[in-house]
Amino acid sequence: MNNEKLPDHIVYSPNVIDFVTVTAQTCLFLENIPIQTREDFIQKSVKILPLLYFKASMLQTPLPVFDDVPERFVTVEDYNFVKEQLENLLGTDDSYLEVFHPDMALSDTPIAAFISENLADIYQELKDFAANYQTADTDIMNDALVYCLQSFGEHWGQKVLNALRALHAIRYNDKFGEEPENETFKKNKINKNTLFGFLTDEESDEENNRLL
Repeated sequence: MNNEKLPDHIVYSPNVIDFVTVTAQTCLFLENIPIQTREDFIQKSVKILPLLYFKASMLQTPLPVFDDVPERFVTVEDYNFVKEQLENLLGTDDSYLEVFHPDMALSDTPIAAFISENLADIYQELKDFAANYQTADTDIMNDALVYCLQSFGEHWGQKVLNALRALHAIRYNDKFGEEPENETFKKNKINKNTLFGFLTDEESDEENNRLL
């Protein structure tokens, strides 16, 4: 995608294109969980999640064009696919103690949270944004960006940080790399189709290597 030939619109600005690229890589990364090892997944997660947060935080939210929220594309089945694959991959490491939950101040006991749920929520927001962005209709793309950035500030940005905190603890544990006892991980070949038609498989691999 040659930035010099893009229309003069915020959705084609360099910072937005960077965010779209990282969005594409994050979704592809989460869709390909079954063909990753647990160790590789964690190592890549602690690199791509900070990059995703950084690229989103660099953007200004434009004014919306329409009154209605953008179309949602991710189905319950899509969401559960990502969530369940993460649960299988992470096993007992999926859960962690939440310190930023809204109910924490009212609770006398620690509140458990799950990396799989956080990342599935993030995936849903990013995939919906990408599907709308792929329409190439600047008004739809604009409002998809508005909604995605508003949601970033409201919830999914915090979920990136929460999941990263938990994954960091796993990655830099002295026992990282040792397979947990009594854990089995699914390695089935994925057959999910990506929505990112503007990135070929070869371009995706090259971009993923550059970002990670």
